[in-house]
Amino acid sequence: MVVHEVPSFEDIAGGHKRVDDLRRIDIADILGREAVSAIPQLLSRSVHGRSVIVTGAGGSIGSELCRAIFKENPKRLVLVEHNEFALYSISQELEELRATTGSEVDVAPVLASVRDRGRMERTMRSSSAEVVFHAAAYKHVPIVELNATEGVRNNVFGTLNCALAARDAGVERFVLVSTDKAVRPTNVMGATKRFAELILQAFADQAAKPNFSIVRFGNVLESSGSVVPLFKRQIAMGGPVTVTDPEVTRYFMTIPEAARLVVQAGAMSLGGDVFVLEMGEPIRIADLAQRMIHLSGLRVRSESDPAGDIEITYTSMRLGEKLHEELLIDDNAVATEHPMIRRAAEQHLPWSEVSRLLDGLQSACDQHDMEQVRAVLAEAVTGYCPPVPTRSLEVRTPAKLCVIQGGSTNVKAYVLRQQMPEEFQDDAKQLATDARRFAGVPDQLVGRTDRTRAGDKDQV
Repeated sequence: MVVHEVPSFEDIAGGHKRVDDLRRIDIADILGREAVSAIPQLLSRSVHGRSVIVTGAGGSIGSELCRAIFKENPKRLVLVEHNEFALYSISQELEELRATTGSEVDVAPVLASVRDRGRMERTMRSSSAEVVFHAAAYKHVPIVELNATEGVRNNVFGTLNCALAARDAGVERFVLVSTDKAVRPTNVMGATKRFAELILQAFADQAAKPNFSIVRFGNVLESSGSVVPLFKRQIAMGGPVTVTDPEVTRYFMTIPEAARLVVQAGAMSLGGDVFVLEMGEPIRIADLAQRMIHLSGLRVRSESDPAGDIEITYTSMRLGEKLHEELLIDDNAVATEHPMIRRAAEQHLPWSEVSRLLDGLQSACDQHDMEQVRAVLAEAVTGYCPPVPTRSLEVRTPAKLCVIQGGSTNVKAYVLRQQMPEEFQDDAKQLATDARRFAGVPDQLVGRTDRTRAGDKDQV
């Protein structure tokens, strides 16, 4: 991956450089580590000479998956994408690569949505698909938070449709591209991705085929929605660079790393596995912002350096965000044949329970009831706590409880979630905020608030 360095303002002002005259930055300078190398045998094991489908083929991860798989000479590469221009772009790129390299890979662009199960099954059958990489998903946290039902339809039921289609079409391997935001999520997007994982884990318990697996990783540099292109634009415009919170951290990897991880992990799956990349230490976003400013030949404007070039300003945590992400629900990951990929067997729900919850989600989506959508997700997904409702409710109605749990530190806070007297909402919101902020601290914090009517006291 190529990342570039912005010229100094002196060069731009003096006419010696333009903003788009960018210099290369070593990706290791941003990651704080070397990029993870692939094992060639693992890359080719499950895709060479096979008929392969990639859903979400026009997205940041999906398109890089297509490039990586194309290089391994599959028999056929089917690109499933619902965005016409994105599909055109990746299919044209691969066709040009096919022409220049003399490759015989059959590239087939399919304009379709994963929400159409019949279309997915027909595509898998007609292409004699053997391996499916399911990368199609809505991933932007604030957008999905405000459009919960659409997030569920795409991320949960889209995954269900593809998994059922793969089973009925005789697909051998099915790999779900997931995210660290699925671990004890604080937002709808993460909860839908965890629900998608639960679907595959339940299917894996039922049958040997397809071989279902899940690949989880952190933020991807230069992907759509990543902070890196945002920071680059802000630096090029003279700032300020905006960070949500001074302490917020994220795991990072490059787009090629993410794609190669998905392909290699899928080749190692035994069925129902969750794979994660050993990504080193999480990076403070504030440090990343400072690093990018310095790598651009500029100085951070601050109290200690008021003459600096670029200011870093702190906004606030966006809806559904949390300070620190995690990669594993249970701390039981073991080594694999790739030194930087770990395998975990995590607790999950039986299909009977997943099926019941899916019925509840479908009903809530059909009624466009976003509160009920969040309630079902909270029942299914460990650690997910929907936002506190803002509407006033009956004072004497018992309040339900919701659990926020952060990290391997077992931090828990019990927060009033539904049917809450209006005068208690601010307390519950503050407790939820504090629980998320302190999810990474070493000491255990357990707070519980029980109120059934106006005037009752807290019990902590």
